[in-house]
Amino acid sequence: MVASNQVETRVKLSGVHLCCEGCTDALEDAVARVPGVSVECSIDDGTAILSAHDPDSIQEALDAIAGAGFHGESDSKSLTMRDTDPNLPQGRIKKATISQIHNCCDICYDAIKKGIHATQGVTHDTGRPGSTHFEVSGDFSADELVQNLHKAGFNARVTA
Repeated sequence: MVASNQVETRVKLSGVHLCCEGCTDALEDAVARVPGVSVECSIDDGTAILSAHDPDSIQEALDAIAGAGFHGESDSKSLTMRDTDPNLPQGRIKKATISQIHNCCDICYDAIKKGIHATQGVTHDTGRPGSTHFEVSGDFSADELVQNLHKAGFNARVTA
């Protein structure tokens, strides 16, 4: 039972790709799996505000949001989206598989494609609207690819 005098923690994520109800529903569903955390999404400004009495629950919700294929910049120094995947291929690679990315519609895919092709050396991708698993090829840095997807508001698993 939560004490009634416990302070509520709020974290605002900015730059999250939220173009439609499909996006907000997916993000809200991810957060709903974490007991005690509520979320308010705004399509207008690409933000999600998380609230809970337990900061650990908010971190768990942030991890769930990343697992659902979204990324955003937190206004908290201690509760943030985790950027580092220890299994991310190092150096330049020729091909990568992108998986676990949110991609519910044409607008999502256009934003994903923009992030992918902002990566120096990427020449091709096999993605399409609705696909959450596809390949990227060229001669590129996986780290730069992930950073560009994050800037576009997405998180993904990237494997060589």
